[in-house]
Amino acid sequence: MDSFEKGLMRVNRGALIVLLAAMALIIFANVVLRYTTSVSIEWAEEVARYLMVWLTFLGAGPVLRYGGHIAVDNLQDSLPPRAALALRGLIVVVLFAFFGFMVWCGVLYLERVRFQMTPTTQVSMAWVYAAMPVGGLLLILHLALIVKGYLKSRSFAADGHFDANASASL
Repeated sequence: MDSFEKGLMRVNRGALIVLLAAMALIIFANVVLRYTTSVSIEWAEEVARYLMVWLTFLGAGPVLRYGGHIAVDNLQDSLPPRAALALRGLIVVVLFAFFGFMVWCGVLYLERVRFQMTPTTQVSMAWVYAAMPVGGLLLILHLALIVKGYLKSRSFAADGHFDANASASL
């Protein structure tokens, strides 16, 4: 299981790096062309926008597994240990349900927009909307991999690449 988890993170990080690099390169090239030749790349804004959508949905899983999403912990901190455990259990159930709902809604959107084309690149909008169910599935997978530690002690996966405290101390 450990090698699966490491492989998942490697692939997830790699996809995020490639998407972010492509987006940055496209925007940079468009800005340079616009200011040097007064001509813009027609499709640059559209493609960058859709890459940002994919970045958001693919990046939510790693952020979740390392505890990077905004959370209010005061209630958990003020409860007795058994009640805090029950609250964390409820949170996990709600998260799994929400992520499942994301996947379900994303698939419905895919079915509705599969014949709609993007304005500039003329690519099916299904490729854009596929980010939602894919991201939802990744969120379910990442949550499943950390749920035991979260329920027991409210701990998240440790990794210097995503640890806000480690990067703040540099």
